[in-house]
Amino acid sequence: MMSSKPLFSRLDHIAIVVRDTDEALTFYRDKLGLPVVIDERIESGNVRLTHLDMGNLHLQLVQPLTSDHPLNQHLDQHGEGLHHLCFETDDVRTSFAALPERGMKPKSETPHDGPLGRKAGFIDPSTSRDVIWEMTGPQ
Repeated sequence: MMSSKPLFSRLDHIAIVVRDTDEALTFYRDKLGLPVVIDERIESGNVRLTHLDMGNLHLQLVQPLTSDHPLNQHLDQHGEGLHHLCFETDDVRTSFAALPERGMKPKSETPHDGPLGRKAGFIDPSTSRDVIWEMTGPQ
């Protein structure tokens, strides 16, 4: 029997994949008026993550920084736009461990580095109705 306890506490951010963050900011920051909260390069993931404040959650712009990054293939196939939804959890590893009892599995065995020193990890979309979900937390 699956647990009825929610897997996460709240939606943390909505991620938009972009080719060029600075160019994208002319829309999200300048036209929509969303203030930048975090602008960080995650070297271990070869991405630039820019968070904008939407009041109750962040909008995250994700820019791949290398030509061989897998997100470039996503951009080529789908263009810029919605990539994933990320929810907050107290412990990403514990949430990963709970996925099989819910009929899901993580996309990778170990969490990756996220902004501000947090950890993050994706649920394998083939087990989440083809929606890309990410979990993030302090550990």
